[in-house]
Amino acid sequence: MLASARPAVALDTLRSQFTGNLHAPDDAGYDDARMAWNLMADQRPVFVAEPRTADDIAAVVRFARQEGLRVAPQGTGHNAQARAGVDESILLNTRLMRGVEIDFEGRSARVEAGALCADLTAPASELGLAALAGSSPDVGLVGYTLGGGIGWLARAFGMCCNSVLSFDVVTGDGEQLHVDAEHHPELFWALRGGTGSPAVITHMELTLIAAPELYAGAMLWPWERASEVLHAWREWTLDAPETATTAARILQVPPFPDIPEVVRGRQFVVIDGAVIGSDAYANEVLAPLRALGPEIDMFAAAPPVALSHLHMDPEHPVPGIGDHALLSDVTAETIDTMIELAGHKSGSPLLAVELRQLGGALGRIAPGAGARSRIDAPYVFFAVGVPATPELAAAIPGALKQLKGALTPWVAPGAYLNFAESPTDVSTTFEDETFRELQAVKATYDPHNIIHANHEVQPAA
Repeated sequence: MLASARPAVALDTLRSQFTGNLHAPDDAGYDDARMAWNLMADQRPVFVAEPRTADDIAAVVRFARQEGLRVAPQGTGHNAQARAGVDESILLNTRLMRGVEIDFEGRSARVEAGALCADLTAPASELGLAALAGSSPDVGLVGYTLGGGIGWLARAFGMCCNSVLSFDVVTGDGEQLHVDAEHHPELFWALRGGTGSPAVITHMELTLIAAPELYAGAMLWPWERASEVLHAWREWTLDAPETATTAARILQVPPFPDIPEVVRGRQFVVIDGAVIGSDAYANEVLAPLRALGPEIDMFAAAPPVALSHLHMDPEHPVPGIGDHALLSDVTAETIDTMIELAGHKSGSPLLAVELRQLGGALGRIAPGAGARSRIDAPYVFFAVGVPATPELAAAIPGALKQLKGALTPWVAPGAYLNFAESPTDVSTTFEDETFRELQAVKATYDPHNIIHANHEVQPAA
């Protein structure tokens, strides 16, 4: 292995064909380069490579195969806890590759491997265009898309993975390919929501949409009103139009100094999301929720870039311990169970306990869809805690297990991989035939299992 045999000679060989940065464990920049966005992931790779070009990525993959190592791609590391460990892998940190090119006439964008959602949504919004980006501005576009991609336009337009026009990739043998519906269509299919196991993405081309009128934001009530508000939201979702994508959550805002004083250190029940349509239309759609008299109401006409910020996700690395489940239904009993275990009388250590409505376009198979063609569940549950103290670190896992266990009567099969915060058996997240096809694609393009994805698909035997 490289860690114990001729590391200096081997790295010197790679440096001669690499334009980016290489960090061995003894180098000053190693600890910074190995860090994931989720600070709970203590990654200790054989070394870290920070490529600047697709040729750099190909050189690392070829080098890894030659040295008997694996390559673990990472854009940001939001989902790094899902990977079992990188002790015998090269961490391929793509943070130096954040270029974005927008084709206004063609309604598309080409992004590099390390581009963040905000790198695309901000300039696209200025041009009157929108991407099917996520609810956090600093999630990596590539990783988000490989896992499916659910944003605030999802019930109307579906998952981001099915808006992809093409990928440029490096396969497990270091070959560079352009992949689309006509070139390597089986790999194009697999990468759209089927994880990044078969190839490393160097560039991705996405469809953009002409930005519709948007009305977006959040309403907040003191968490003592969680029962009233969450029951009302559940009933409202039963008839909510597909133009509306919303989430409801119990939120304990940390007392961090960079958080606005009006909410800092307080506890709320929150409904946030977006409605596609005019102000008048959106006000009509949201009227039953607004009638509950929120203490804070931030819903207003908004440009597409605002969708990346309305969920108030942290925009810098933090430690987090989370879990999720797809739900076949949310009933009045579901709400009562959540409030009992995470509401104002529970003593819960969890930062946020969330329900997000799915359905609409997310529940239909998109024309020409990839491996993640739809999500066959009307809701998804997600909960997370921030282990800011040893006491919280000890309490959060048990609270997550208890809450998810209590929701068992409503848990649907499968998983949404972008919310899967721990190693997951990917075979349980796809139908059997789909998973066998993913394994076949992996065997074709990475038969030696060089690529170490967050959620791994093993090559077919």
